[in-house]
Amino acid sequence: MPNKANALPGRPDAPPISGVHFVNDSKMTAPFPDGYESVYFGMGCFWGAEQIFWQIPGVYTTAAGYQGGITENPTYEEVCTGRTGHTEAVMVVYDPSRISLDVLLKSFWEEHDPTTLNQQGNDAGTQYRSAIYWTTPEQAEVVGTSRDAYGVSLSGAGYGAITTEIAQADTFFYAEEYHQQYLAKNPGGYCNHGFCQIEYSAPVVT
Repeated sequence: MPNKANALPGRPDAPPISGVHFVNDSKMTAPFPDGYESVYFGMGCFWGAEQIFWQIPGVYTTAAGYQGGITENPTYEEVCTGRTGHTEAVMVVYDPSRISLDVLLKSFWEEHDPTTLNQQGNDAGTQYRSAIYWTTPEQAEVVGTSRDAYGVSLSGAGYGAITTEIAQADTFFYAEEYHQQYLAKNPGGYCNHGFCQIEYSAPVVT
């Protein structure tokens, strides 16, 4: 992973995007409706990951982008070098009165491999690392409890330890327009999601 001294320099302006979700016509940029929350998931290639979440009832909007890095307004090509520090991530904006974070986490844990460090299938590099970036202390608590519970289940089934990076969300940089809702625009496009090692069951909090 790069540090501030050797990361790519980036640029002051972000690439233009339409700001309108190709699938559901929702806004992809703030402000979002009052009471809605955002969380960011890194689970390999963001094309398939975004498709998973925009289909879930209670999710208002999604966007593909770059999270957890250093370089300002990176390009896709720069992120792929591993020299920006970002992972490919999906912004998920949801209505907590209609869907819980644990339901979103079920899709996150089950539809990628959180035990492979910096890799999903044949996609290798820090830009493909598993990650959750939370935006509220309450989310952080739910995510930590979720990771611990799923880790126990994985271990009991003979799988390795969870490598998922969990941190407070920093600046989310939107990916270029052609990445947004990519699999809706390109139905035959590449996707390496959809497998499940074991089922995730939300932990009971007492």
